[in-house]
Amino acid sequence: MKILHITPSFFPATFWGGPIWSTKAICDGIAQTEGFDLSVMSSDAAGLRVSDRVVPVGLPYPVRYFRRVAGHAFAPAMFASLPGAIAAADVVHITGVFSAPTLPTLALCKVFGKPLIWSPRGAIQATEAWGDCPRRGQKRAFLQLARMLMPAAVVLHATSASEAEANTAVFRHASSCTIPNAVTLPPAVPRHAEQDALRLMFLGRLHPKKGLDLLIKAMDALPRSVSLDIYGDGSPDDLAALQTLAGRVGQRVRFHGHVEGQAKWDAFARADLFVLPSHSENFGIAIAEALAHCVPVLTTDATPWQDLDRHGCGRAISLQTDDLATVILQMGQEDLPAMGQRGRAWMQRDFAPEAMVARFADLYRGLSRLALAGQAA
Repeated sequence: MKILHITPSFFPATFWGGPIWSTKAICDGIAQTEGFDLSVMSSDAAGLRVSDRVVPVGLPYPVRYFRRVAGHAFAPAMFASLPGAIAAADVVHITGVFSAPTLPTLALCKVFGKPLIWSPRGAIQATEAWGDCPRRGQKRAFLQLARMLMPAAVVLHATSASEAEANTAVFRHASSCTIPNAVTLPPAVPRHAEQDALRLMFLGRLHPKKGLDLLIKAMDALPRSVSLDIYGDGSPDDLAALQTLAGRVGQRVRFHGHVEGQAKWDAFARADLFVLPSHSENFGIAIAEALAHCVPVLTTDATPWQDLDRHGCGRAISLQTDDLATVILQMGQEDLPAMGQRGRAWMQRDFAPEAMVARFADLYRGLSRLALAGQAA
């Protein structure tokens, strides 16, 4: 079965955050599953500047990177190749919403009668749920056009129940499935304890949606024994604004830029508490990664992680009614290492990569059978 995955950007373009890793995890698993022939089409966008281009790495399946000439993923050569690639596929899977490949892919799947899986990765949810979502009017117009172009055989993939609800509220007649992201457990690593200190950690894109400004402001109300290490990239304007805000707090807030591999493992090993005060998350892969590294989590009820408290490995608070600094101090008095161990056990039990890949394989097979049955009729 030929699976075509279309995405505005693809590994190793890790500047774009969690969806890069999540999409790669699906592709890696499906490519190793018997009966599937997977290929990927993407722009070569590696960052905000048009000159930021990926350097392809060896992967066990073909990835075509098309030259971006403008915007996030405007790659004319990709548009020219889409009709032939979609016509040859048995099932098409597209990631992302407000990017150049989306509308042409929807329209071409409709023309060729190809079953489509669409993974919005939280973009629809953020448009509807986040009050400060930029360009909301334009995005809603985009979604209205997408509704007109999308094929009948489309399944909206969500990573959480809250995202599925947001997706189906916009596309009421589309089918929906919920398959959470997976997390790979790292080897058990020794924790680097530090007496009489509370070390907070943030990891992710430096974007207003993440609420990092709220965390930096909270640092001003916390004792000097509390520090914050920030890992991730963002636009120059967003980074400058956060650094200016952090300058009022002093050396207790440190920016480290993007980290991967061993550097990321070491960052988790030096943290006592992971904090993500996000305004909207469809999943929040960094939360799963923190728990897998035995780091308890403090996040918000705008993420799908309300079960943190039930599993004894963190809290999901309301930004409207709870004070972030107060909750951080409260959690600092708890047994954070024990909370971290419970979080790791949860990830191992419920978020294994093998289960995620098996569910996508079943979804692809089911859509292909339906398409063949429709052709036979």
